Amino acid sequence: MHPGPLNLITDVAGLRVGNAHDDRLRSGVTVLTADTPFAAAVHVMGGAPGTRETDLLAPDKLVQAVDALVLSGGSAFGLAACDGVAAALREMGRGFAVGPVRVPIVPGAILFDLLNGGDKGWDDNPYPALGRAALAAAGPRFALGSAGAGTGAMTAQWKGGLGSASAVLDDGTTVGALVAVNALGSVTTPSGRFWAAPWELGQEFGGLGLSGPFDPGHEPHAEKRLGEATTIAIVATDAGLDKAALTRLATAAHDGLARAIVPSHTPHDGDLVFAVSTGIRTGGDAFRLGHAAACALARATARAIHAATPRAGDLQPCWSSSARLRTPAPA
Repeated sequence: MHPGPLNLITDVAGLRVGNAHDDRLRSGVTVLTADTPFAAAVHVMGGAPGTRETDLLAPDKLVQAVDALVLSGGSAFGLAACDGVAAALREMGRGFAVGPVRVPIVPGAILFDLLNGGDKGWDDNPYPALGRAALAAAGPRFALGSAGAGTGAMTAQWKGGLGSASAVLDDGTTVGALVAVNALGSVTTPSGRFWAAPWELGQEFGGLGLSGPFDPGHEPHAEKRLGEATTIAIVATDAGLDKAALTRLATAAHDGLARAIVPSHTPHDGDLVFAVSTGIRTGGDAFRLGHAAACALARATARAIHAATPRAGDLQPCWSSSARLRTPAPA
């Protein structure tokens, strides 16, 4: 497999992503949408998720397609970002038809960034407006790192962020991943190399390999307090999959988080993966798609931290600020 032209989830034709953030709030929202509704499913492996309308995505539920998916900061307050997205979609005439009424279907998930140094003393919840702004900004290109839902994200050691990656399989099928990394665990080894290095394509997050002390059994140290975490992600494909097959794809994609974050899926993270199909292509090999989704999500996770940029008031350093870590591994 090889990356798509943009190495973003929007290499899956028809998908668009938009970001919005508030620097004073030190938080933001990321929205994935398309011109027409798309099939979606979800799988949760973290012990502390925060979600909206995810029950609708089960294979046995009535609604077969959604209008958008929302990833947001703000903990439970951030779920209101879905309100702004739904309101904007309703104005566009989008939504599930119930007689003369249309109800936009907008599942969402949140991460905890309330203690990252931003001003959280608002009078009115800012997330509906951020959701609306992110939808309005949706397009094929979007920023990574300190953007959208990754604006105020943190990890065990480094500033977190928003990441994305794509993979084109030998048969032409495209798989993409989008992730906001706010993990309790670490994305790097004790030597500062990315755990996801074995799945890197080219030098998309530095090409540094796994050089240095390699100790997969090292004791994790939680520089974040328990409960201040959660990594939320979306994987997507143009293969035609129904909700049952997408549930399996989301489940397989969690391997990507486990490869890139140590530890992952803890009782204090709300780790969650949505899976999306645009259905442009017929069929799809579930085995290959699941493997590609896990690889893409591992790469996207590393890219999130690799792309994060410093801002005044940060509580954690950016990985990119360490010249020592940017030195390529010896051949």
